[in-house]
Amino acid sequence: MYICICKGVTDTAIREAVCQGADRMRDLKSCLGVSEQCGLCAAHVQEVLEQALAQKNHTSEVLA
Repeated sequence: MYICICKGVTDTAIREAVCQGADRMRDLKSCLGVSEQCGLCAAHVQEVLEQALAQKNHTSEVLA
């Protein structure tokens, strides 16, 4: 699903960026360009970021 219409960023792209090390909004803004134009996506980006980080942390705990 598209999260940032201005830059054409999907939730999948955000989750992939988290898997590659992005763990802050600043990181996603830098690598994907989210919330740089109109900013309406910021809350949704933050939500997907938090979900992806929680999933990443859960997966690393299970593997430990």
